[in-house]
Amino acid sequence: MFDSLHEECGVFGVFENQTTTVAQTAYLALFALQHRGQESCGIAVNDDGVFRHHRGDGLVPDVFSKEQLAALGTGNMAIGHVRYSTTGGKNANNIQPLVIRHIKGNLAVAHNGNLVNAPELRRQFELKGAIFHGTSDTESIAYSIVEERLHSKSTEEAIEKIMPRLQGAFSCVVMTATKLIAFRDPNGFRPLCLGKTADDAYVVASESCALDSIGAHFVRNIAPGEIVVISKDGVRSITTHCGGLRHICVFEYIYFARPDSVIEGVSVQHARMRAGAYLAKEHPVDADIVIGVPDSGLDAALGYAQESGIPYGIGFIKNRYIGRSFIQPTQGQREDAVKIKLNVLRENIKGKRVVMIDDSIVRGTTSARIVSLLREAGATEVHMRVSAPPFRHPCFFGTDIDSEENLIACKFHEISEISCQLGVDSLGYLSVKSTHELAKESGFDFCDGCFTGHYPIPTPKQQSKDKFEEKLKQDLKFMDYYKSVYISAKTGQRVEKILAAAEEVYAHACFRIPTGALNDLIGDAVRLNEPPSYLGRRMKVYFSSQVGVCPPVFVLFVNDEGLLHFSYERYLENTIRAAYDFSGTPIKIVVREKKEEE
Repeated sequence: MFDSLHEECGVFGVFENQTTTVAQTAYLALFALQHRGQESCGIAVNDDGVFRHHRGDGLVPDVFSKEQLAALGTGNMAIGHVRYSTTGGKNANNIQPLVIRHIKGNLAVAHNGNLVNAPELRRQFELKGAIFHGTSDTESIAYSIVEERLHSKSTEEAIEKIMPRLQGAFSCVVMTATKLIAFRDPNGFRPLCLGKTADDAYVVASESCALDSIGAHFVRNIAPGEIVVISKDGVRSITTHCGGLRHICVFEYIYFARPDSVIEGVSVQHARMRAGAYLAKEHPVDADIVIGVPDSGLDAALGYAQESGIPYGIGFIKNRYIGRSFIQPTQGQREDAVKIKLNVLRENIKGKRVVMIDDSIVRGTTSARIVSLLREAGATEVHMRVSAPPFRHPCFFGTDIDSEENLIACKFHEISEISCQLGVDSLGYLSVKSTHELAKESGFDFCDGCFTGHYPIPTPKQQSKDKFEEKLKQDLKFMDYYKSVYISAKTGQRVEKILAAAEEVYAHACFRIPTGALNDLIGDAVRLNEPPSYLGRRMKVYFSSQVGVCPPVFVLFVNDEGLLHFSYERYLENTIRAAYDFSGTPIKIVVREKKEEE
């Protein structure tokens, strides 16, 4: 598929009973999962509690040379991750696995999915003084585990406690000094399975194809809501959060997963062929040949041909040595990538009425380019069939569907209008009803929110991960108190709001907090979260006062100026901003020493 569907990831973990080259095992598995993420990858190795890791931008064989794999050394555990860019774009700090060192040991986390309440979690931790280094949801998951671990007997107990706080899609692999832990959200949005090798090593992976690549056999799927703990004592399951409604992402079968994978007991290839057969029943046409757009359209095309009786043929030859076109940042680059990636077999197309099967249409521009390639090759008719319903709504669970104003099905509600834009003679989408039949043997229902607007769990009223806003947040992270106004230089729309916003910011900059209220606020913040100790000493706050405006300046009278850590200063600033609206203006916190009164 060549439109902008992305933000899938793949995770892997291995637990060996002996010290061995676990990095090599992870490498082979990630190679098999490469289709789930082509932007970056990483591997973390555990050697008797000592963690070594390597991460980088690019494909698995580009990031991991023989020398880099050797440098990771040996161990008995490893986890790995491949990813597409998430919100915030390319950021080295977003590359996984994340490795965290805390007071109770090392922790490595790899995550596939997306949390709908990530902004709230992030805000909560920032108010406590936490520093986020990237923009991925994985940091919020990792911080949640670490925070709860400080009050729990084990990491798995901490995970069990935090799972209700994590709202959305998450299939995770966690590595501690002694355990490999895998867990999956209660809805089961993203797949996760358990396998075992001939030498009794346990592995977990996003797809069964990764098990095949390392010679492991499939044991079972990890159930939605389940926590699987693998240690020297064997495998233990925690099912506290199991038993709810199950909604796997329909695109695992339509597009994301490899055709040789089996997800929840259903062959991905068979599901795609079934989609093609349903398309033939719902949208028949008189034609000479059925072709598929590589790769995920091929099996659906075969199913369409078998059901319709129209001969199946090869229409495109794909260049296997470039990445998926939708990772290109601009439309022009995407279209250039299509030209490089696909070449039409003219002898199969010339003079024929063609049925072209693709897995989905997002913006439609690259689909139109593919259709034009068939026209240039001499196709007399082009009938497009799509093995998914039209995209009309955002996804909140790990698939970065373009904004609604860019979706062709939102721009043009009539099929005839979309057909005209694509340059096809006819167009047919798979019905929503039929998508729910693609893997009916699994016992799962599908999440179809991107088609219907109906989601299995509550979602943000507004799409918090608006790409432009997130770009601003990333570029202006040093001044996250900024206030934005969106205007149009072309039409003058909303220009009048600039002055009003400036006046509002000025009012915030001139605002004074009454001294009594300020001391109550700071006192409560200190009691709730004490300053960190240094060499046995802890900062004491005796009194607080606002001494300036434009910008607001707050003085804290303390026992020792040197005991104010920058993270605690940020915590106090966030506390003040949470209580009073200082948006648009910086605030300054100053400490002065004052001897404790007798």
